[in-house]
Amino acid sequence: MDDVIEKKVMGKIFWRLIPLLMFLYVLAYIDRINVGFASLTMNQDLGLSAYIYGWGAGIFFLGYCLLEVPSNLMLAKVGARRWIARILFTWGTLSTCMALVQGPNSFLVMRFLLGAAEAGFFPGVVLYLTYWFPARYRARIISAFMLSIPVSIAIGAPLSTWILHLDGWHGLHGWQWLFIIEGLPAVFATFLVLRFLTDRPAVAGWLTQEEKDWLEGQLANDREIAGATKQSTSLRSVFTSPPILALAFVYFGATGANIGLSFFLPQIIKTQGYSNMEVGFLTSLPYIVGCIGMLVIGYWSDRTKERRLFLIGTMLIAATGLYLAGAFGASFWSIAALAFAAIGILGSKGPFWPLPSAYLSGTAMAGGIAFINTVGNIGGFVGPYAIGWIKDSTGSFEGGLYALAGLAMSAAVVTMLFVRGKGPQAIAIKPIASADVEVAKS
Repeated sequence: MDDVIEKKVMGKIFWRLIPLLMFLYVLAYIDRINVGFASLTMNQDLGLSAYIYGWGAGIFFLGYCLLEVPSNLMLAKVGARRWIARILFTWGTLSTCMALVQGPNSFLVMRFLLGAAEAGFFPGVVLYLTYWFPARYRARIISAFMLSIPVSIAIGAPLSTWILHLDGWHGLHGWQWLFIIEGLPAVFATFLVLRFLTDRPAVAGWLTQEEKDWLEGQLANDREIAGATKQSTSLRSVFTSPPILALAFVYFGATGANIGLSFFLPQIIKTQGYSNMEVGFLTSLPYIVGCIGMLVIGYWSDRTKERRLFLIGTMLIAATGLYLAGAFGASFWSIAALAFAAIGILGSKGPFWPLPSAYLSGTAMAGGIAFINTVGNIGGFVGPYAIGWIKDSTGSFEGGLYALAGLAMSAAVVTMLFVRGKGPQAIAIKPIASADVEVAKS
């Protein structure tokens, strides 16, 4: 009987939530990285050097990090439906307004504001999924959700380079049309969120009472396993906990490698002599390969209940692929090496994101996940900045790829030394209005 209801409930929840969340993240990721394709013509039009472009690509994450924790705590307070709708509307509006930039200063300001507008979306979704899926499902569910990344690139890469051919239409540059056409869907998607997203199982009219009771029982059991005894401590302890800091650093290295590659991959491929349209299609290839790897790794991570070893392995794959891409230089083999790296970069998502819930519970999960994502996304600033600076200094992208390999390798080393497969403690925080915080140790 339990197997029947489990299959039925998980199927209902998956098909109700995951396609919509994937669609939203496709929009988010396209709006985040389309600047990489715009740069093929925008940099010359606006007089942006590789250094300034890298600074602007990365400054997105400074705005993102600044509001990450407050945004996730607000989501926990007001509910995912309203808060995610707000995020969609503001980032879609600002992404469209990227068409108005006139030079380096306005480019930097708009990228910063865009990051601030999108702050909290991804960690908010990760938190939201913990409200609906028991722990044993989370690696594969997060992997399925994060299919949005390769899908967004597979769609966005050829679409973006095709839009660039609208150059001159109604007096606008192709890159301006790119921001307008790819930014407006997020604004319209606001209404989909308000209509179809459900905050928590208790208010899901599309689940029967029996199904709600079963799901709440499963989630309660996960919380009991997470921790037993509790003692008071300060809120600051959540953000100074060694295992949480280790996870944040791991995500710093993984995200630095991921974002640094995403923002510069079109330019890296362009240096090999391909046309803009060919760049669009070739950019999607590594992510299609990475997509397959991500699904397989997420499945086996859940199947074996192993997180740490899969995380170490994926970071080593990423580091090796990025290093070889730099060593091979401008050749087909470098693209093949980047595809190998993408398996590690994308494959790390599944085993990584179930780990915070092994340490955190209650409201702490909202702040803790956002904190990890905040520190990690500083890597999203460091990666593009490093590649842009190295490119201007050396005249090639090879050194930048070595730097990204170093970030991935550092994440693997920290995981080996400081991360366990299951958290040694679960941290639970009382409502924000209370000064007391509870820390559970198992």
